[in-house]
Amino acid sequence: MPSWAEFAAAQPEFAARVRRLMEARKHLTMATLRRDGSPRISGTEVQFTGGQLRIGSMPNAVKARDLLRDGRVAIHGPTTDPPDADPNGWVGEAKVAGRALALDSAEGSHSFAIDIDEAVVTSLDRNRLVVESWNPRRGYERFERD
Repeated sequence: MPSWAEFAAAQPEFAARVRRLMEARKHLTMATLRRDGSPRISGTEVQFTGGQLRIGSMPNAVKARDLLRDGRVAIHGPTTDPPDADPNGWVGEAKVAGRALALDSAEGSHSFAIDIDEAVVTSLDRNRLVVESWNPRRGYERFERD
């Protein structure tokens, strides 16, 4: 799976939009897999540094234990509603799915770099749902639906 830098090099304008959305709010939602394979939803913060999308975690947090056991992860945000007065003014939402790779961390905290398997932006255009996505196998795609 490509790093954030590789994704950004392959699709710079789309990657910049995903990044802007993910940086628009401090708290995002992250999905990991529990030991039994069921999903776990947690809050997270992201950082873009050194060509990587990174997340951190407090020592022994369950989301960190999930990622150390199975690195598959999805991050979503910002979660906002379209404005009632102008739904097309909605900034949209971004989603990134991939694999978390543990980095060296100080004092028992956890830090992970996220390699990108898929990035998605969902927005509105003339009251139609627009879904844009990128993955390394098929590249960039866009489709609209009512």
